[in-house]
Amino acid sequence: MLLKINNLKFINNLKHLGFLCITLLLVNNISAQEVINDEIVEDAPKKVDTTKAQNAKKVDGVAAVVGDYILLDSDVDKAYLQLQAQGVNTSSIKPCELFGKLLEDKLYAHQAVQDSILVSDAEIRRNVDYQVEQFLAQSGKSMKELLEFYKKDDEKSFRDEMFEINKTNQLAQKMQAKIVESIEITPEEVRAFFERIPKEERPTFGTELKVAQIVAEPRVSEEEKQRVINRLKEFKADIIENGASFRSKAVLYSEDPGSASKGGKYTLNRKQPRMVKEFRQVAFSLQEGEISEPFETEFGYHIIQCDKIRGQEYDVAHILLSPKVSTEAVKEAKERLEKVRQRIVDGKISFADAAREASDEKETRGDGGQLINPTTQDYNFELTRMEPELYSQIQNLKDNEVSLVLKEEDRTGKVKFKILMVTDRINEHEADYARDYLKIKSLALDEKKIKAIAKWQEEKILDTYIKISGEYRNCEFSSNWLKK
Repeated sequence: MLLKINNLKFINNLKHLGFLCITLLLVNNISAQEVINDEIVEDAPKKVDTTKAQNAKKVDGVAAVVGDYILLDSDVDKAYLQLQAQGVNTSSIKPCELFGKLLEDKLYAHQAVQDSILVSDAEIRRNVDYQVEQFLAQSGKSMKELLEFYKKDDEKSFRDEMFEINKTNQLAQKMQAKIVESIEITPEEVRAFFERIPKEERPTFGTELKVAQIVAEPRVSEEEKQRVINRLKEFKADIIENGASFRSKAVLYSEDPGSASKGGKYTLNRKQPRMVKEFRQVAFSLQEGEISEPFETEFGYHIIQCDKIRGQEYDVAHILLSPKVSTEAVKEAKERLEKVRQRIVDGKISFADAAREASDEKETRGDGGQLINPTTQDYNFELTRMEPELYSQIQNLKDNEVSLVLKEEDRTGKVKFKILMVTDRINEHEADYARDYLKIKSLALDEKKIKAIAKWQEEKILDTYIKISGEYRNCEFSSNWLKK
């Protein structure tokens, strides 16, 4: 069979090369993403001056040319570094295997252009804005620090570089999606796939848990909420009546780490909801130059100023202030959850009913506190792939045992308390067709897609100008990149 089960780990490792990882996007060298003319190498077609290749090689050796794209020697090293930065064990990933994956990416992007697959420059710009905002928020760095870290002279060149990388990656993604978009699999094919696997090669599925939690958050007093609202009203009045700068106040007072340094600026698009619902509703109700009244979201209280409306896009700025939680409120939340826990332990209420009744976490409350695995979108968490923090909280719990009250604090200092329970456990086991049907179906569908992609690659490699240079010509590729 084409896909050996023991190769699935490598396939999963390569998924970590995904184009959307912001770290990878930020450090990739743009020269490896630029569209070039075929004539940059000596034996390419003759319609363009070949001297460009000589200049390119002096900067960074050209490891390969795939259609209109180049792959530099340094790109392989960078790919290894990024995988390692993401926690991937690269010891089993050979340079030739990784190089082959990068060749595939370039082939996808090249063929996307040939097939007239379109990407929206405006959408890519929005993606770049979002990536920068997220990186600033997560790292706590200012834009100046970010530019210094990535050795960029100015924000424009930094964003331009990210734009080109995003554009190429989006082309490749759309091409991959187009290849497999119509592929489906029948139950008969799933059974045939499973029966073809020799018993000694059947996959082993690790221990899986279902985990539920009940959360108690300290409650903010009405007086503190009103204090924040009044403060925002003062900002608005000062801006309207005295001509004060909204942007300056955002820099000085806003508690949004992702936008404060930029004067609170965001660009919103009606077609791509990324902000919370309440924020979007207020923003899209404003006219140019108008400032909203204070309003509440899960992050605190805001005022928004609409700077510019460009069709579906709105340039806005906002100021965020978060009400402060008192020491008494923190104590009350902990004691409240301890009482809930005791009722569960005493058998007076089930964990699920207690969650529905008392949990402050609206995302899980309706499901009896059951956590959803963000990777699989179901309730099962594979023990070896569980987030370290969650694993540390449940690793010593027996089934249906209620944890002690745990305190959590995010990077902004917001505190909450929670209790957890392992509600179900499936121990490590060899794949069973009936019990593990959905997992087996996923593997079978992956194999079918891999076959389709392999066939597509075989055809396109023959039709595309490809040149591989240097030591990589000695690789034994799974695809016919050397056209032997």
